[in-house]
Order: sequence, then structure tokens, then C-alpha cells
Amino acid sequence: MIKEITLALSPEKASSEKFYLPAAAAKLGLSTEQISFCRLRGRSIDARHGRVLINLRLDVYIDELPKPDEWQMPDYPNVEHCQPVVIVGAGPAGLFAALKFLQSGLKPVIVERGKDVHSRRLDIAAIHRNQGVNPDSNYGFGEGGAGTYSDGKLFTRSKKRGDISEVLRVLYANGGNPDIMVDAHPHIGTDKLPGIIENIRKTIIEHGGQVLFGVSFDSLILDGDRVRGIRTTSGDEIRSDAVILATGHSAREVYYSLHRQGVALEPKAFAMGVRVEHPQSLIDSIQYSCRQRGPYLPAAAYSLVQQSGGRGVYSFCMCPGGIIVPASTADNEMVVNGMSPSARGSQWANSAIVVELRTDDIPPCADPVMAGLEFQMQYERLAFNNGGTGQIAPAQRLADFVEGRVSGSLPRTSFTPGIISSPMHQWLPDFIRQRLQDGLRQFDRRMRGFYTNDAVLIGVESRTSSPFRIPRDPETLQHVQIQGLFPCGEGAGYAGGIVSSALDGQRCAEKAALFIKNCQ
Repeated sequence: MIKEITLALSPEKASSEKFYLPAAAAKLGLSTEQISFCRLRGRSIDARHGRVLINLRLDVYIDELPKPDEWQMPDYPNVEHCQPVVIVGAGPAGLFAALKFLQSGLKPVIVERGKDVHSRRLDIAAIHRNQGVNPDSNYGFGEGGAGTYSDGKLFTRSKKRGDISEVLRVLYANGGNPDIMVDAHPHIGTDKLPGIIENIRKTIIEHGGQVLFGVSFDSLILDGDRVRGIRTTSGDEIRSDAVILATGHSAREVYYSLHRQGVALEPKAFAMGVRVEHPQSLIDSIQYSCRQRGPYLPAAAYSLVQQSGGRGVYSFCMCPGGIIVPASTADNEMVVNGMSPSARGSQWANSAIVVELRTDDIPPCADPVMAGLEFQMQYERLAFNNGGTGQIAPAQRLADFVEGRVSGSLPRTSFTPGIISSPMHQWLPDFIRQRLQDGLRQFDRRMRGFYTNDAVLIGVESRTSSPFRIPRDPETLQHVQIQGLFPCGEGAGYAGGIVSSALDGQRCAEKAALFIKNCQ
């Protein structure tokens, strides 16, 4: 017999089975000896009423044992001599598409402009030392995509896309902590994710797939309204009856190439703003209503949203116990992002605070389709020109920014290239600045103490999502013009993080496999 129960316990009592098993037995009117197995199915924090409780969801086994580990990887066939299918991009959308192709008996051929995770690490370290940005190997480009070295949060609201358990199961089976299978907001951490990504790549190769690093997409090979493969920037052709386009939100050369070829692109809403960093101890005290959070609670997070001038101002990619990182993909731009290692143990908490931008908010340019991208680039160059040398970022204390004062000094920061005081209230576009100032004031009503000069704003946060959507048929997931082309993931405008991108990769691969089968 299996009983599913929920418990609300103190952080200490929820921290170990030796504490929560007696509580489970008491709730069921049993002794602990009568319970043959107890499986943790879900865990979340409730800090709404000034007293922190941990909600546990448990499967309690009575007089029986569970089946063998349900979190194992599926068995994949060897596809070395099977029909190839091209995937452009080795981020989560591309990697999970490749795994799905293995299950379908097709040979995935992934082309990735960047480097493998280990080689990529050296180029990222150089950015932190302010030694320049490799345009093909950085926080945005390389094996695993933008998420590999920028965080590893696995929370998505996109449950309508499908069951996320398969994605979590693959990540767990390749080295993820089992906590990701039960936490309400699962998180791997940037220190763990590279190894997991490498294991997934090894699985693909061991079963006959290919992963080609340092190979950049140049253009599609088209035969009328059919895709027949891709050309690379080195002039090579890779032929395929279907192409998964999973290039990520920063692959600007791909957008320009598709536009030149007449492939339909649609401008879409996105968001831009700044990255805000507080002392983690301050966020803990606000969220947990305590002076010190203690050993049984994780670093506290927050989620904030406010309307201002008809547009949303909201927190995004909040990183408790994290650091701010230089996410530029070229030397003449300034872009920041946030990440948290698995322990979430740094003394800082950071989050993007961004303003919703709709297509009619964007200043016009010569080519209306490219207006959002051009504005994004302009914004990043503006930040670069108002920062310090290289990747030293412009910064301003939070209250100084809101009240229009230049910061005479700046607090210590996690951003290792360095920050320099800059009057961001003067050079940020007015329609972004005004909404940020209003939103930051309003956030203090939800979190008393959030509005403080102990916090610092660092600019700019501009890569929250793609400024385009590559239109596709909602049923077949193929591009509306081109048969066999499957735009996928964040770069195509259909996802917003690791899990939603992986889900979209799986869905596109399933549709692509069906398309290839029907063409035979």
C-alpha cells in the first residue's frame, strides 16, 4: 500500500528523514517500523506568515517496496549508420532534441559555433580578468548554451508544453543532485551543470551521434520551399531532410542571415533593464523575518512585479547566494547576467530588474523587422561607453539611481571585472529609466528594506529573451514558409530558460522525426 501525504514542518525537522519519518508515521497512525519505505516527492518553502515552514509531499510505502529506480536514463539505440538530421546549436534545446532523435532512430549531427565546456571555461575566465571577449566562446556561446555558466535554475511555468519530469530525469541521471526531482524550484548550479552537459554529449556520441565544435552556421540550403541542410561559414555543406534551428537568443548573425535569405522573422516583445545586487543577509532577513536564517534554510529568493506606465517592471532570473557575471558576446558591448553555484553560498543576492518592451516602444529604424535587435545593440554599446575600460561595468547605488544622484562611492560587488560609478539615471533611455525608478520604489512596499543604498545597480541586462520570433506552424512546428525547418528554443522565441528550451527541443525533434518518416 502507498499513501501520499503532506507535512508542514520546521526547517530542521524537514531536513532529514530521521526527523520527518516519525512525523509521517504519526499522521498515518502507524509506528515507524510499519513503514517499509518513504519517498520524498515534493518540497517547498512557506514563509508567508512570519514563521518559516517546509512543505513536504511524501509517498509512504506500507508492506511493500518501490519499483526499481524510475529516474534512470532510457535505453538508446546506436544510430551511427542511420539517417542524419542537423541541429544548429548545442544548448538545452539542441541537446534534448538530439536525445529525442536517438530514441527515434535518427542520427543527430549537432553543429556548435563555440567550444566544449572545458575549453570554454578558459575564455570565460579571461573575460572575468578583463582580457577581452572571444565572440564564439563566452557566457552566451559554447557547449550547453547560455545557461551552462550562468546559473542552472530549472524552474519553468511552461507546464503546458509538456511534462518536465523527463528533462529533470535526464539531468539527474547525468549527474544532477536528486533534490532537483523534488524541489518546487529546482536548481543545479553553475558549478555542476558543465559536467552534466558533458555527460549528455558523451551519451549522444556513444550512441552514434555527432557533435561538431567550432562550426558556425552561415545559411540554409534551400530547394524551393524545402530545407536541404545548412552551409557553414567555412563553406562546407551538411545535408539533411530536416534542420532544428536552436541557436539561442544571442545568435545575431543567424538572424541577419535568415533575413537576407527571405526567411520570415517577427519582431516580438522582450525586456531590458539592469541587474540589482543586495547583501544576501538583507534578503534573508526580509523574506524569513529573522536576523539570521540558520543552517536549515537556503539563501532566500524573491519574485517581484509591478505595473508602471502600462508596462510590467519585474524581477527575472533571481540568483540567491550568487554572483553577477559579464555576459557580453563582443568587445564593444556591456551585458550582465546572474548565476548561482549549487551551494548558493555567496554573500550577495542578485536579480535582473527589467521593463517590458513592446514592439511599438522601440524607436523605428530603416528595417522595422530588425528594430528590436538594433535597439538592443544600441543599449549595450551605450552601457559599454558609460562604463570603464573593457568589461568594467557602469554602476550606481539603488537609491541614488531612483533619486537622480551620482554615487560618490560604490559597495563591494561580486562582479569581478569591476564596476565604476556612472550616472545611469542620465543615460538610460527615459521610457526604461522612469519605469525602473517607479518600480524600485514600489517593490519596497512588498519587501520592506529592498529600497536601500546598500544595493547596487549594474548595467545592462538586455538578453532576457530574443527580440524575434521565427514563426512556425503550431501543429507541425515547422517554419511557416519552409518545410523541414524547425525553429526551436529561446532563439526562435518559444522558450525562456533551460527547462522550457529542453521541452521545446524534445517537441521539435518529435515533429521533425515524423516529418522525415513521412518524406520517405
